[in-house]
Amino acid sequence: MEAALGADRAMIFGAIRMDLPGRTVRLLVGSGFVRFSVDGTVETFTGSDDVVGVFSAIDTLTDGMGDEAPALSLTFIPAKDAAAAQLASVAMQGSPVRLWLGAIDPMSGLVIGDPLLLFNGLLDVASLKVSSTGRTVDYEITSIFEDFFLSDDGARLSDTFHQYLWPDELGCAFVTYVAQQIYWGTSSPDGVRR
Repeated sequence: MEAALGADRAMIFGAIRMDLPGRTVRLLVGSGFVRFSVDGTVETFTGSDDVVGVFSAIDTLTDGMGDEAPALSLTFIPAKDAAAAQLASVAMQGSPVRLWLGAIDPMSGLVIGDPLLLFNGLLDVASLKVSSTGRTVDYEITSIFEDFFLSDDGARLSDTFHQYLWPDELGCAFVTYVAQQIYWGTSSPDGVRR
């Protein structure tokens, strides 16, 4: 796939899989279809879905900073008005979402290698928007790592918290710099990317 992406004319695609309650949506960014293996099963991704409709836009994929996990925003144009209300329901919250980038051999139409999983997350907030041109549903999607922030509120990298969880375990007792802020996926204030 790297060779295909490095070629003069790479034929790339984006694919989105959403495991919504009662159905799995496999959408291709654009028209047509592609097939590739997901978790050992060959799946078909198409340009439209009977309920979700078509993919419309993607916001910039951002990495998290501080106490935030990476996030993503996707916009869809639902197939019907009833579908728009269904897609914006609270029942969709927490549904798994994955996003891939891949390359296609223009001669055979087959996917080259394994597509790159760009994002693995959960639907967080859905917003139904109405304009003069129609309805859209915007999904805010958080990384699966968001749960790390929710499940252990107050967790700290310190000897005290470590011994609270595992009494008499001295794994952090003699560790230095545990209070130092760790910059993940971004540059520190001194400009050094870690």
